[in-house]
Amino acid sequence: MTASPSPSSTSSGRRAMRPLVRAGAIAATVALVGVAVVDVVTGAEGGAGPRDRLNITVPAAPGGGWDSVGREIQSVVDDKGYVNTTEVLNVPGAGGSIGLARVVNQVGRGDTLMMTGTVMMGSIVATGAPNDLTDVTPIARLANDYGVVVVPADSPIKNLADLLDRWRADPRSVAVGGGSVGGTDHLLAGMLMDEAGADPGGLNYIPYAGGGEAVAGLLNGSLDVGVSGYDEFSAQIESGEVRALGLSAAEPVDGIDVPTFRQQNVDVELANWRGVVAPPGLSEKQRTELENLLEQVHGTEQWQNTLETQEWEDTFLTGEPFERFVERETARITEISEELGLA
Repeated sequence: MTASPSPSSTSSGRRAMRPLVRAGAIAATVALVGVAVVDVVTGAEGGAGPRDRLNITVPAAPGGGWDSVGREIQSVVDDKGYVNTTEVLNVPGAGGSIGLARVVNQVGRGDTLMMTGTVMMGSIVATGAPNDLTDVTPIARLANDYGVVVVPADSPIKNLADLLDRWRADPRSVAVGGGSVGGTDHLLAGMLMDEAGADPGGLNYIPYAGGGEAVAGLLNGSLDVGVSGYDEFSAQIESGEVRALGLSAAEPVDGIDVPTFRQQNVDVELANWRGVVAPPGLSEKQRTELENLLEQVHGTEQWQNTLETQEWEDTFLTGEPFERFVERETARITEISEELGLA
């Protein structure tokens, strides 16, 4: 199964599937959203400007991909003096939906950004969250990250073919850990199972709030397989603690010595884009100021070095083109999630 840019291309020839493991995600989301912090500011010019104080909401626990990007933005703006004061606030839960609900309620806040991307789009569909990215203000796409599937170094699963064979024989026997229900990691595991001819409805998927927890689960023996962004497993791959079975990029990525799934004759690829959005109800001046701030960050040597170090693909985009991208990507991820039985 290939996650192509065209929504229609993912729909042909798909078998009927039972729902993937949801673990009460819809009920949990409703409960958590109900107690989410409400921080309503009326008026289009509510809140301080981002040059005075910048609040960065990370809708996940510390240690994951969103947290890394948010704190790197904070580091750049602090080092360059672009902003007087910055604060990163972690608001984990329901694949980012709790953080999203909070930001949706911060109407008119021109001093606030939230990390987002493919993970959140999939989780919104899977959990039945009441909000999506059309409810906030798109600011900038920053980069693409790619998922990697790994196993412990001493695992009897030696390569991708071994994993697919195990799934075909007994899907429930393989404990797979990754990010939130419906997120990129979950989607990728389901797509691989489907392409292998196994039923994704049998996926034994264990969601974690942050990438650090998934790494720990893999290393302590509670997981057979880990799925996450390459940067979150890169240290363990390089140290030999885990073995990488495949990368979700469409083509080989410079600096990453892991074969893509397509190179192994498994027609699966999925990009995890990372970006930032702001609360709804911003004036054009507020939106432009936030976009200009992200353009400054993007132009620094520090940020470009981070892209290279983390193996992120530079896909920077702002303005109306980014807004159109969000609309198209929302439709695409929704369709993939529905076809995998997540909706």
